[in-house]
Amino acid sequence: MASEKMEGPSAPAVRRDPYEVLSVSRDSSDQEIKSAYRKLALKYHPDKNVSNPEASELFKEVAYSYSILSDPDKRRHYDTAGFEALEHGAMDMEIDLSNLGTVNTMFAALFSKLGVPIKTTVSATILEEALNGTVTVRPLPLGASFSGKVDKQSAHFFGVTINEQQAQSGIVIRVSSSAQSKFKLLYFEQEANGGYGLALQEDSEKTGKATSAGMYFLHFQVYRMDSAVNALAMAKDPDAAFFKRLEGLQPCEVSELKSGTHIFAVYGDNFFKPASYTIEAMCAKSYEDTTQKLMEIEAQILTKRNDLRQFETEYRKALTQFQEVTNRYSVEKQAVDELLNQREQIHSSFTTVRTVAGHIGASNGGGGSKAHLDDSRTESQSDDGSSDGKDKSNKKRWFNLNLNRSDKKL
Repeated sequence: MASEKMEGPSAPAVRRDPYEVLSVSRDSSDQEIKSAYRKLALKYHPDKNVSNPEASELFKEVAYSYSILSDPDKRRHYDTAGFEALEHGAMDMEIDLSNLGTVNTMFAALFSKLGVPIKTTVSATILEEALNGTVTVRPLPLGASFSGKVDKQSAHFFGVTINEQQAQSGIVIRVSSSAQSKFKLLYFEQEANGGYGLALQEDSEKTGKATSAGMYFLHFQVYRMDSAVNALAMAKDPDAAFFKRLEGLQPCEVSELKSGTHIFAVYGDNFFKPASYTIEAMCAKSYEDTTQKLMEIEAQILTKRNDLRQFETEYRKALTQFQEVTNRYSVEKQAVDELLNQREQIHSSFTTVRTVAGHIGASNGGGGSKAHLDDSRTESQSDDGSSDGKDKSNKKRWFNLNLNRSDKKL
């Protein structure tokens, strides 16, 4: 597949086929992809290649390719339509604190304090020591806990041994910090050479007045919440943040453990100081009701996420219609207001103020106008012979004449 230019700042300058980068086939299993990524990430880790600037770019390319192939949805989209089907903004990268200068580390700490999600990698030194089997492993019995402090970019390893019955019941490993320290909970699988390869990691999350992380091996699919994915999705579309709250829900890659000893570690992820923590190992046999509730809730949340994806489409369509009618409402309201204002102005033009003012002006001009008006009225009345003095005398004489004539006849 031909390489393509990147559009996002967090990915390599040139994109190659992720399968080619990790040297795996398209039908490779998740475990094969994970194993290939671990080997290449360790090979090109900046800690081990300080004098080789090309290794940093290769490490970035390997991490970017794994971010696609390790996610079922992204892998399916890529297999269907290539890079164009992927959301570039969601391809967030992890940073290695040991490879940052003091100033950059301070900025990273500041952004983290402000709530900006910053994903960090586990130090290559720790990964290499674990892979070589040279780490110190403390025993952690089921039902017990251990409290301690781990330095930044260091790890405390614990071995949890379980029998067949306990494995069937399920195992829970939880770490918490009342000091709100930032840490990672790591799970390592046994390698053929006797060492341990990193298989799972959970970043601590703030829960109330503490930080915590947990791994649940309960024989059913348990999901973890990637807050960085949620934050990026919400930042892209703040108006629909509600619909993005469950987008960070990712299935855990391991849902059960077999009998034997399993290796866990607490990794100090604080920027400047050690991380205080308490780690606990529990058998789910003592928490049957709680386990059942968790299984039901996990299923309900997954269903709800699918429902929200469908509802978001309906919501956006309705929102578009709402915006259209509200825009029309504003236009219609403005038109009605303008018409009513014009109507009021026209109504106001019907007033006696200007007529009276006209008469006052005419009277101030002299008595000629008033005399003229009186003359006009006199002339008008004289025309019909009803008010002239001369006419009145004629009528009188005419009346008298008739009387005289009547008297003579009598």
